[in-house]
Amino acid sequence: MTEEHAIFCNGKNHKMERFLEVCLLLLLYDEVGYGYGLIEGLSFLGFSEDELNVSTLYRTLRKMEKENLVTSSWEEGGPGPKRRVYEITENGKDEMDHWINILKGRKARIEKLIGKYDEKRKHENDESEA
Repeated sequence: MTEEHAIFCNGKNHKMERFLEVCLLLLLYDEVGYGYGLIEGLSFLGFSEDELNVSTLYRTLRKMEKENLVTSSWEEGGPGPKRRVYEITENGKDEMDHWINILKGRKARIEKLIGKYDEKRKHENDESEA
């Protein structure tokens, strides 16, 4: 995760739980997932090992299962132990759509803020060069 991203995602008062849930729903949208595979997908989405551990992941998945956003089952296969796999539900898809729309709105507002800031800084720089 970049330093810039960390500033906004690691604050004590900042709740990343909902963002984590949306990321998990997205990862499960195309295929079923299991713990370590989901952790790998989350690292691609910007989560660091410091932010996310296996217990946080499974606690979040259990919560999401209680809310009927995902389902889980035990998968047998290979020489190793069974593993729990997770799959998104229709409710989970609806929830993901809802949160993606919220995030798009927030992104638009943030882009306006940054655009306004950039305009001010450019104007300020132009005046100082004159």
